[in-house]
Amino acid sequence: MTISISSAFDSGNIRVLSITDSPEGVRAELEIVKDKDSDFYQWFHFRLAGAAGREVELAIVNCAGSAYPDGWPGYKARMSEDRENWLQADTDYADGTLTIRLSPDSNAVWLAYFAPYSMERHHDLIAWAACQPGVEHRELGLTLDGQPLDMLSVGEGPKNVWLYARQHPGESMAEWWMEGALERLTDDEDAVARYLRQKATFHIVPNMNPDGSRRGHLRTNAAGINLNREWHEPSMDKSPEVYLVRAAMDETGVDFAMDVHGDEAIPAVFLAGFEGIPSITDRQLSVYHRYRDTLAARTPDFQTRLGYPVASGGKANLAMSTNQLAERFGAVAMTLEMPFKDNDDLPDADFGWSPARSAQLGKDCLAVLAEMIEDI
Repeated sequence: MTISISSAFDSGNIRVLSITDSPEGVRAELEIVKDKDSDFYQWFHFRLAGAAGREVELAIVNCAGSAYPDGWPGYKARMSEDRENWLQADTDYADGTLTIRLSPDSNAVWLAYFAPYSMERHHDLIAWAACQPGVEHRELGLTLDGQPLDMLSVGEGPKNVWLYARQHPGESMAEWWMEGALERLTDDEDAVARYLRQKATFHIVPNMNPDGSRRGHLRTNAAGINLNREWHEPSMDKSPEVYLVRAAMDETGVDFAMDVHGDEAIPAVFLAGFEGIPSITDRQLSVYHRYRDTLAARTPDFQTRLGYPVASGGKANLAMSTNQLAERFGAVAMTLEMPFKDNDDLPDADFGWSPARSAQLGKDCLAVLAEMIEDI
């Protein structure tokens, strides 16, 4: 069979420079394509066909210029022959080139930066969740590519909790987290879910960036805009996703907010807060610290040693959602980061950080919230 590498599908991203098919095996040189109208790139997702039983070497040669080159050392690409189970591939990084080696059993194998969460799966998630008792679906509006921006609401309590994910579309672990959180929150037999729905109303945006997700972007929407730098002054021309979500937040108010992401370089799960906002209060900070420390105590997949530098007083970037919501609403807001690499504190040689672990973390985060929802 002819060796083929393709990415013309939902969230696909790769450019083929060359393919050499010899008796010794198959070698391809590839490039990751930049986000449209942007210099960001790091996400890749493509299919290799016709190489069953062959020794294959895939060299992505432009990694040195990617958005986060520190993300490549120690990283392993994900591969799947059934698009359900994504295993870590033999991967190394040197001199700006990421080299993936495999010998597939199938003539069709998919490779990606992380296990993809397709727009088709997103629509399945919305359809399923909207049919659960007590869940209300609302289309907030349309993106620049004309895709719907979906919000789900559940619960009847007075506290307003906002959960939103995939501002950066290549961070697909964020929507796997959402799937786990929604599964728990809609389970009528789960005491944590029943208690949370009694105490709070949840407003959930599982995918903030449908256009970037489908286009195979790492970090931006269809206009090349980083949505998490738009929260101070969003517009329908450049960042309708933020404009529409922030307007819905203004309608309900925000008591607690979690913005779910993935981090390229740090091999751990961690939180980032809002310490540098001008109007920070002791109450906000104490509840945030309690949430962070309780989560660390409840799950070995979360830790507090590694993370981002904390902004000094009054120096927070209010264009970022966590800071904007904490300042705008007096909310307890936070950014949750999961790794593209493995979690070095609790490594998994086969799967690394995975969809299953992301989904379980979503459930664990809700359990911690239940411990302090009355103090939010």
